[in-house]
Amino acid sequence: MKLTVVGCWGGYPKMNEASTGYLLEHESFHLLIDCGSGVLSRLQNFLQPEELDAVILSHYHADHIADIGVLQHARLTQGFLGKKTPTLPIYGHPLDEQEFSKLTYKEITEGIAYDPAKMLQAGPFNISFLPAVHPVPCFAMKIEAAGKTLIYTADTSFKPEFIPFAAGADVLLCECNFYGGQDGEGAGHMNSFDAGNLAERAGVGQLVLTHLPHYGELDQLVSEASREYKGQVSLAHEGLTIMV
Repeated sequence: MKLTVVGCWGGYPKMNEASTGYLLEHESFHLLIDCGSGVLSRLQNFLQPEELDAVILSHYHADHIADIGVLQHARLTQGFLGKKTPTLPIYGHPLDEQEFSKLTYKEITEGIAYDPAKMLQAGPFNISFLPAVHPVPCFAMKIEAAGKTLIYTADTSFKPEFIPFAAGADVLLCECNFYGGQDGEGAGHMNSFDAGNLAERAGVGQLVLTHLPHYGELDQLVSEASREYKGQVSLAHEGLTIMV
């Protein structure tokens, strides 16, 4: 699996960048994980919108879905220009009916409800879910293909169930919206110590910190997470590519 970070910011995108979005590729299948503000613009550095095969969404906060509408319009426009594409499946949870209904647009995209209690197959990927701890329904994902495992925490505060869920994963793509001395639990987010602790206790291959804060020295997040986790820790950034 090839993971490319399209956007990594929490809340809103940094200037000329994007909030949450990740491109996962395997066997020529292109899966976009979340589609926040600025993602469609930055995605085009790596892949054209009409080349996507599927999208999956963790939840419906704007920094994770703001560019769904413009993705739909981009594929519509390319159709007018002669690049007819199949209907794009957008997988989302059905617990917010109003937001879920927006995932279907003409014959351009189709919203498909995933059942968080069951495994989802999207192309070559097997995806299972864990309910996150966040102010709205949100789901972490375990994505598996070719014997490799990627864990994406989505937005959440720490809970013990993440440890068996992430156990032995090759890559933990972990939200880190707060520094170690801050308590993000009430906002439904982890801090750097939480991320490092999870990575260490789950025995993952490497830790990538994402959903980053807009203040402070970001390298501090790495040093703080490294107090808890003895493996490789890196900061997400646009264009970061990891072979899982």
